[in-house]
Amino acid sequence: MFRSINVLPGFDLWPGALDPEAQADLLRLVQAAFEAAPPACYETAYGKAMSVAMSSFGSLGWTSDKAGYRYADRHPGTGQPWPAMPQALLDLWAALADPETPPDSALINLYRGDARMGLHQDRDEADPRFPVLSISLGDTAVFRIGGTSRKDPTRSLKLSSGDVCRLSGPARLAFHGVDRILPGSSGLIPGGGRINITLRRAASA
Repeated sequence: MFRSINVLPGFDLWPGALDPEAQADLLRLVQAAFEAAPPACYETAYGKAMSVAMSSFGSLGWTSDKAGYRYADRHPGTGQPWPAMPQALLDLWAALADPETPPDSALINLYRGDARMGLHQDRDEADPRFPVLSISLGDTAVFRIGGTSRKDPTRSLKLSSGDVCRLSGPARLAFHGVDRILPGSSGLIPGGGRINITLRRAASA
């Protein structure tokens, strides 16, 4: 169904997996989610606000404040459950990640202006045997990925609107981040910017 590129062991990329129509449909779902669960720049455990604004789909959403990083079943601002996981995301996960166990969290990252994401590991999930599936919408991101140690060498690649990538196996706990976005590289998102949707299985199966 999709053509993949193995970039690194455990890190696979599907360039243009979502066609323009599918991208537009997914953007509309994200915009509706933002109405119910407004994106916010969470505070890190060190008391600094992140430059990326976040929201979520699914029964669990990732949040952060001075108490630390964690998954919660409600939006920290509204106190309401997160918007339901769209079927399109469930289908994509089943096709490219795990056909048996569905995701329970889809973190929505909104990059505007100089927003970036420093190198980090996705390790707040109960079972790292489940992969992480990442979807790009809007402006191109300069993405960086390394190994499982901060001291490991890194490499950079561009992720464009409609691209999907997966971290699994030896790359599941790889350090990765976004150095910057390239403004004006896509006209998908009104006002510009990039949306990244990261599908995960946060709770144990």
